[in-house]
Amino acid sequence: MKRKLFTLIANTVMLIALPCAAMAGKPNVAYTDGNVRFTVITDGTIRMEWSANGKFTDNSSFVAVNRTYPQVDYNIKTTGNSVEISTSKMELKYKKGSGRFTKDNLKIKSAKGKGKFQFAWTPGTEQKGNLLGTYRTLDGYDGMMSIQSNKQMPIEKGLLATDGWTLIDDSQNFLFDNSEWPWVKTRDDKGCQDWYFMAYGHNYKQALKDYTVFAGKVPLPPRYAFGYWWSRYWSYSDNEFRQLIDNFHAYNIPLDVLVVDMDWHYTDKGRGGWTGYTWNRNLFPDPAGFLKYLKKNNVQITMNLHPADGIASYEENYPNMLKWMGLDSTYKATLPFVCSDKRFMSGWLNTILRPMEKEGVDFWWLDWQQFPYDLKIDKLSNTWWINYVVFSDMERNRDTRPMLYHRWGGLGNHRYQVGFSGDAVISWKSLDFQPYFNSTASNVLYGYWSHDLGGHYGADKIDPEMFTRWMQFGAMSPIMRTHSTKNAGLNKEPWAFDSKYFNVLRNTIMQRYHFAPYIYAMAREDYESGVSLCRPMYYDYPENQEAYDFKNEYMLGDNILVMPITAPMQGDYSTVKVWLPSGNDWYELHTGTLLSGGQTVERSFAIDEYPIYLKAGSVLPMLGDVNNLRSNDESMIITVIPGKCDGQFSMYEDNGNDKNYATQFATTALKAERTGNELTVTIGARTGNYEEMPAERQFTVKVLCSAIPQMVTVNGAKADYSYVGKDLSLLINVPITNCSTEKTVEITYPMAETTLTDGLIGKFRRISNSVLELKKRDAGIVLTDRLGSMESDNLKLTYQPEQFAKTIESFRTNYSNLPVVIKEQGLDEPTQQWFIKSVDWRENEMR
Repeated sequence: MKRKLFTLIANTVMLIALPCAAMAGKPNVAYTDGNVRFTVITDGTIRMEWSANGKFTDNSSFVAVNRTYPQVDYNIKTTGNSVEISTSKMELKYKKGSGRFTKDNLKIKSAKGKGKFQFAWTPGTEQKGNLLGTYRTLDGYDGMMSIQSNKQMPIEKGLLATDGWTLIDDSQNFLFDNSEWPWVKTRDDKGCQDWYFMAYGHNYKQALKDYTVFAGKVPLPPRYAFGYWWSRYWSYSDNEFRQLIDNFHAYNIPLDVLVVDMDWHYTDKGRGGWTGYTWNRNLFPDPAGFLKYLKKNNVQITMNLHPADGIASYEENYPNMLKWMGLDSTYKATLPFVCSDKRFMSGWLNTILRPMEKEGVDFWWLDWQQFPYDLKIDKLSNTWWINYVVFSDMERNRDTRPMLYHRWGGLGNHRYQVGFSGDAVISWKSLDFQPYFNSTASNVLYGYWSHDLGGHYGADKIDPEMFTRWMQFGAMSPIMRTHSTKNAGLNKEPWAFDSKYFNVLRNTIMQRYHFAPYIYAMAREDYESGVSLCRPMYYDYPENQEAYDFKNEYMLGDNILVMPITAPMQGDYSTVKVWLPSGNDWYELHTGTLLSGGQTVERSFAIDEYPIYLKAGSVLPMLGDVNNLRSNDESMIITVIPGKCDGQFSMYEDNGNDKNYATQFATTALKAERTGNELTVTIGARTGNYEEMPAERQFTVKVLCSAIPQMVTVNGAKADYSYVGKDLSLLINVPITNCSTEKTVEITYPMAETTLTDGLIGKFRRISNSVLELKKRDAGIVLTDRLGSMESDNLKLTYQPEQFAKTIESFRTNYSNLPVVIKEQGLDEPTQQWFIKSVDWRENEMR
């Protein structure tokens, strides 16, 4: 007998965090009797329940919040002795009336068919290839090793394994009740079995999507979350914060989120402590005025909370809390923080936090470090539960998009982003561990870890090279946030560094904003599919051993590969081995080199370069220089990556900070097609709508590593262009028109194009940097014609594009003969050798 199950998945964002109402007797139950119930969730996921009293659980659990599922095709066969359920991915067989699930009465195996991944499972089968998930915090670890015990971090098991199957045992997990604001409920049937079996082979992405069907989606953070966050544990005053903001403006560095650490409240005995809720008016004489100033400067605000010590009688809003709790005004004892007490938590939110939210606090940094479990309900994780309480309260009581900032609490916490990874040690080991920690967390859908970039403690001064490499990693991470402990030597303000590092740090932050439209589109994809922004290589290349061996390498969305630099430079360069998967060529962003896929390469990077690889032929939406991500009508730069293949991408946009993004959003199809010597870039007609959607937008098409074209047309009319020699890019402005209208840019190149993807961009930059350093060594130096020309050739391309071929050929000739050029400059032998090494020159590289 073949059946089709069909129910609707709720379409509201509210159901991301809030569990669905309990329902019974739905048609998605494939089989039930007095003690057993099997529910087909997807073709790769089945719920298996056994209950001695036959009372099955329909309440949502902490993991499984959804009890309604999409259509599934399955076959069921029942006999007097057994029940068999089969889908396209697995076959289940259970011996009827045989009691609790055991290896003797329950079996699941892979579905039959050529090319299908094979497995066989019975209860108790050991999973051998679990790919792990994440861990609550980096506190106390230097890299992956404990500082105290020297033991390896016990990262929790994840949802994925090379075995091709996973069992989730939900039997002892907490449930939600059916109240208007669902609250924690313990199970009545302590001896039940409530299991979820997932069959996926090596289709890891499908497994994650299947998980979201019953465990809920990953909510989309507000757009501003993908900008730069400034944070520092420092006793800032209102004056200091204003100077900080002024400096961001003065140095033209974008900023979206200001993190205000615990010194916003009194910390001295009798007025505060680790926990506190009353503004320190010595530092902030007018809290409302301070928050208003930040809002005027378009900064989002989060403030630190350590709530574990309860609410003391000296807090300003203590009387309001007493009234909420129904206590007499003469009561003076500290109110203990009990997460499971619904009345207390409601009062804490409404009388203590809500007034500050109304004045401008956008979200909270919930820094729980104390007792792990609730004071009343045994084994209820305070971390897990406070995440749910605060996030769901924001869903219920705000018009803006909910977000918090706290530690991982366990399975199901993917519904409450963003993660705070704790106090990282300042060391290369810590930096080396974080890329793996980031991407592996995607195996439990916890894709928004926020790290203390640069490390938090363990040093009295900053190693500028280490910090720069950490920031470069942070720019290609889910959240970009700096932080450090209360130490005057750990000031990470970019302008506190000398010009060499300041320029790289500033450009790195700017690069984060340039990629923001791409990152935001991939965050939307996370909401749709459960595949995190930073994901391991084995998601896309599960049959390649390199995808598992290169643990620090990861994909940032669908089109960008990153291999972080996590060790000190040797001389002027960092050397990194990178695995480039087959199926694509890969464009090395900072050097302008096109590399073939299907190989492992060793590459060198100066301090202002980073191993970022874009799929050849991609077409990506990017921003120019902006101050923040609040505006929704910024000009968009449609960037075409070199390569022979065609590219396409769906540009995503929404309101940015409302809760209606599930249904209110818009997309624009981008295409880049190459035919002979012609490149056609199409910006499709926008589809969809959302509140405050701009009708028009300025577009610019940017082609990287482009030759000078013979002709350019926009919508059939001949158009002008400009050329930027620094990154060999062609820029074509598209007239502002309604976004509902398709736009077509056609570029015709000379039949014999000059090869530009052999690292020319990097060589231009390295020569310029080294000539500048040479002048610092000898301020009176007069450059020879050949060396002077090499330093300025990239600008000649901008000023004199008609001399393109001649200028390129001149630079190549001089570069291939660089030792001779340097010798002609009259430099002494040590300086000649230094210069050659400083540009990482290699013989025959440009011949």
